[in-house]
Amino acid sequence: MTQWSGYLGLILQGALVTIELTLMGSVLALIMAFLAGMGRVSRFLVVRAVSTTYIEFFRGTSIFVQLFWAYFVLPFAGLSLTPLQAGVLALGLNVGAYAAEVVRGAILSIGREQYEACTALNLSRWQGMRHVILPQALLVMLPTFGNNAIELLKATSVVSLISLADLTFEAQVVRSQTGSTLMPFLSVLIIYFALALVISWGVRTLERRMARGLDGVRV
Repeated sequence: MTQWSGYLGLILQGALVTIELTLMGSVLALIMAFLAGMGRVSRFLVVRAVSTTYIEFFRGTSIFVQLFWAYFVLPFAGLSLTPLQAGVLALGLNVGAYAAEVVRGAILSIGREQYEACTALNLSRWQGMRHVILPQALLVMLPTFGNNAIELLKATSVVSLISLADLTFEAQVVRSQTGSTLMPFLSVLIIYFALALVISWGVRTLERRMARGLDGVRV
């Protein structure tokens, strides 16, 4: 029993790394999603082209390859990253590319009358986007953002390939030391599921709160 308590401690340490990856990766993904998503609806051709290239590249290539490039190839260009930094970079850029299309779709889903109202109120394009369009579009984005965050959580397991001691890596260590597959991977399964439930609950709570205040935003 004492032995398994020690192994459970290893898995919980891996869980902390997974949570850290998920939080930091989600922040980067959100930043990239809004930059690229809004870039896709920009009036400027260059901005649209750069945004589209980023989205298609990271959606069209494997996250395994992106992770290996971040960790093993970038040092040849003079940019050496720790395993954690490489994991956050690959996860954030990959999931951000998918979330960018969510941002674009949500912005385009807002009715034309909202844009016309912004013009009638003499709001600039940025003011209208910030104060009228985005608050409404964000409510549309949230459910899919929640799904994206859960996908990012599950994708953190790839960082075990570069020896970052996340949940999956520690489960493999415990399995190699004990010869048991059931206990470590059952523990990991439960922890991933619990973390996904926390994300889902958080997104639903935020969605309800935003929905209550939305009537005050519409013009």
